[in-house]
Amino acid sequence: MRCPKCGQTDDKVIDTRPSEENRVIRRRRECNSCGCRFSTIERIEGLQLKVVKKDGTRQEFSREKLMSGLSAACSKRPISNDQLTEIVNSVESLLQDQRNGEISSQAVGELVMNRLKELDKVAYVRFASVYRDFTDVSSFAREVEEINKE
Repeated sequence: MRCPKCGQTDDKVIDTRPSEENRVIRRRRECNSCGCRFSTIERIEGLQLKVVKKDGTRQEFSREKLMSGLSAACSKRPISNDQLTEIVNSVESLLQDQRNGEISSQAVGELVMNRLKELDKVAYVRFASVYRDFTDVSSFAREVEEINKE
């Protein structure tokens, strides 16, 4: 690993811990040149998933992009970062199990919305408003009405 402070690649591992239900290894490292301590995360490289967008283009599945969208929807809501990480992990795990290699953005959005609906209704409506591209207040109102029925 390259030291974030001095750029040297000579380091030693100080501590290794599994996390995220043993799907990730977190390693604490120390640079042998400058003594800077830093962490790295190792994740099993699974099937390279492609997300098929509404316009037919394909993009690689991105945990970071999904986490960013969730963070925006959950802003100022009583939802921890660990809860968001768990949603991303569970969605990614379900997608990896499909072994198809491609999935529609609609399917990804539905998986996320199902988990958000259980966790926080306001965050769910926020995410749905972007994902379903609400164009007017009546679209928003219909979604809230559906939630109230449940």
